[in-house]
Amino acid sequence: MFFWLSKFLWALVSPINLLFVGFLIGVVFLFTRWRRVARTFLSILAATTLMIGIIPVGGWMISILENRFPSPQISASDVEGIIALGGIVNQVLTRERGQLAVGSGYQRLSELSRLAALNPNAKIVFSGGSGNLFNQTIKEADVLVPFLGKLNLAPQRLILENRSRNTYENAEFSREVANPQPGERWIIITSAFHMPRTMGAFKQAGWQNLIAHPVDYKYGPLGPSWPRFNLITGLLELDTAIHEWLGLLAYRLTDRSDSLFPGP
Repeated sequence: MFFWLSKFLWALVSPINLLFVGFLIGVVFLFTRWRRVARTFLSILAATTLMIGIIPVGGWMISILENRFPSPQISASDVEGIIALGGIVNQVLTRERGQLAVGSGYQRLSELSRLAALNPNAKIVFSGGSGNLFNQTIKEADVLVPFLGKLNLAPQRLILENRSRNTYENAEFSREVANPQPGERWIIITSAFHMPRTMGAFKQAGWQNLIAHPVDYKYGPLGPSWPRFNLITGLLELDTAIHEWLGLLAYRLTDRSDSLFPGP
């Protein structure tokens, strides 16, 4: 239920969707007796959209998340296991084209490969099912198998978790397949802006001695500079940032995280 509800509610509050619906409503009302109100409403929406393209509010919100956990120095034989979270492979396109289709989070896989080589005795877990609301048949972890050689990951070392649909299920199902023992140290790899929610969910699911290994940074420590003039980037940043901050709130309210803003 949580998975379906989260997808539905996000469709309602996504900034991009809200702006689109707002402009659509405003245009419709231009052809009614409320056209004066509609013009004012559309002017406010246009000014808001312009400011989003100039002031990187979303970028600053992402930067706060990225700076929450420092990037650790990992040495050989430091850990008993390494987990990389999915959500980066387009499993449908990968299956259809026969080529690994990965978005901006490719560093999750490259760091998994690097750390696996650095710690040859560590367990290796890739956790990724399908976050698609209407297609649960093609799993991210499953389509990754033919490409493990290119990633220098030996199939016999890798534990694939293919049931998870969100971050909390990543934590739950990874714990089931990895069976971490008390005292073991595990590394978690995910995008830096997603690390606070990831750590909160994993701790709530019973993981201990976790080492956060954030990757896929979007900004330096000081965040984005401004002014700038890029509406598409501004909208996508704001959408990503609000999605993640609302995710933190929702996870805490539903007891899927150990704190509202997990930290080191």
